[in-house]
Amino acid sequence: MTVLARADRRLILRLALGLAALVVLGVPFLLLALLVRAKWSPLLDLDTSVAGHLHTVAVGHAWLVTALEVVSNVFDPITFRVVTTAAAAFLIWRGRRRLAVWILVTIWGAALLGLLLKTVVGRTRPDLVDAVATAPGRSFPSGHALTSTVGCVVLLLLVSPLLRRRWRALAIVVAVLVPLTVGFARIGLGVHFLSDVVAGELLGLGWVAVTAAAFEAWRRDVGLPPAPPTEAEPELGDGVPEPTSR
Repeated sequence: MTVLARADRRLILRLALGLAALVVLGVPFLLLALLVRAKWSPLLDLDTSVAGHLHTVAVGHAWLVTALEVVSNVFDPITFRVVTTAAAAFLIWRGRRRLAVWILVTIWGAALLGLLLKTVVGRTRPDLVDAVATAPGRSFPSGHALTSTVGCVVLLLLVSPLLRRRWRALAIVVAVLVPLTVGFARIGLGVHFLSDVVAGELLGLGWVAVTAAAFEAWRRDVGLPPAPPTEAEPELGDGVPEPTSR
């Protein structure tokens, strides 16, 4: 089997995995969106119950409210957008233009996608007596959950190749815990329902899978071998000859 044939097989496999991830994550998200839009009673009852119980706990513990606000503010969507955009600018300076474009499309595309879906679904935020926090805009999906998921996955893909195995495992744990903690904070502060947070995290994972698969196809289309977004990709015209047929 030639090197090109093996590369084609790897590309097809990665695109198939990306499509599978999109289906696995996209179907539950669409189902949640439809149920929220239709005001399905069992889901609304669950959301209301969880929001009410956590709100009761938050009202009785001022320190918990402060902690949840700190988490919510530190891991605000703006934080992830600034950090990832700065990383993209650094990569452009280092000549990694395609990787930088992938980062920018992934993080800012998620912002636009979240805003569009909030408008389409049109869900209002929880209305709680003695609310400990407020937030503007619509509720579904959670922008904090969406952006923290996308941002953590993007940053994980960027730093993983630079880390030793032990630190890589720690980075994975952090990348999982941060979106979960952020989602809990948004529910605990009473500004999102449980389904908003779950939908945001599902959408974030699915969106990264889509952009990563598109990145793979883009590389192959311009004559570069398939590779994960974080592997070095030599730029055509930057001292790397274009592949020729044999």
